[in-house]
Amino acid sequence: LFVPSGTMGNQVAARTHTERGQEAVCERESHVYKWELGGLAQHSQLQARPVEGDGRGVLAPGKIREAHVAADGHRPGTGLLTLENTHNSKGGTAIAPERIDAVADAAHDLGVPVHLDGARLFNAATALDVPASRITREVDTVMTCLSKGLGAPVGSMLAGPAEFIERARRVRKLMGGGMRQAGVIAAPGLRALENRHRLAEDHDNAQRLAAGLDDIPGLSAPTPETNIVVVDTDDPADGVVAACESEGVGCVAFGEHRVRFCTHWDVDADDVDAAIERSPASTGRHFPCIPSLNAVTVRRRNR
Repeated sequence: LFVPSGTMGNQVAARTHTERGQEAVCERESHVYKWELGGLAQHSQLQARPVEGDGRGVLAPGKIREAHVAADGHRPGTGLLTLENTHNSKGGTAIAPERIDAVADAAHDLGVPVHLDGARLFNAATALDVPASRITREVDTVMTCLSKGLGAPVGSMLAGPAEFIERARRVRKLMGGGMRQAGVIAAPGLRALENRHRLAEDHDNAQRLAAGLDDIPGLSAPTPETNIVVVDTDDPADGVVAACESEGVGCVAFGEHRVRFCTHWDVDADDVDAAIERSPASTGRHFPCIPSLNAVTVRRRNR
């Protein structure tokens, strides 16, 4: 099912899976809990039950069993478990399919369906060297974005059993996602799926970028697993972002002292190499001038 955005895909799935008033279990730093304007409550009247994952955003089966609530005269009951892979807020961690299987099995044993926020599913598959279908094998539904590393102009898709998708189609309409001419923007998404084999290039570029940023005084950039580089900053993140943007580099504040960069279709190895060569560590300049990052510009390529 084509949807305009990944957020809509997650919200359509939650509404279709659940009944009003139920609880949705989600990892505390997950996108569906943290970055979707409280959509679980606004769209589906769900009560979110955040659960602490490990340092990579992975939930343990035992945590799922502890968080589960049986419906009775006083409690609403658990209606959904949401997972995320790769995990955005944890720096694009690629979670092994066996870990997804384990928590999904725990939820299913309790009669709870599982939705996977796979906005960067194909990045996870590339990093883990497994088919995307292996990662999603034990979940009930999955959303994946066509417009991130895959390179489509816009759009995401929601996948699940045929009966589920037919019900989800009505929810999509209710949320304003039904479009009569959707094929015009869905067609590039089909083409974008053919780009999944080049995602390893983005991962290599992310590691190259992280290594260069890590050499800049005041920045600390752990080696990324996929295409997301999360940098810890001595200076306030807002100032770092402003300095980067003044040099034509897009990034976002990810906390008071954290900044996120992403590599993608429009940034190649030459961009990253140029940025590293011109880094303040090489020129003697001190952060937050960051003239080095001027080379990492968005460049539109022929598709």
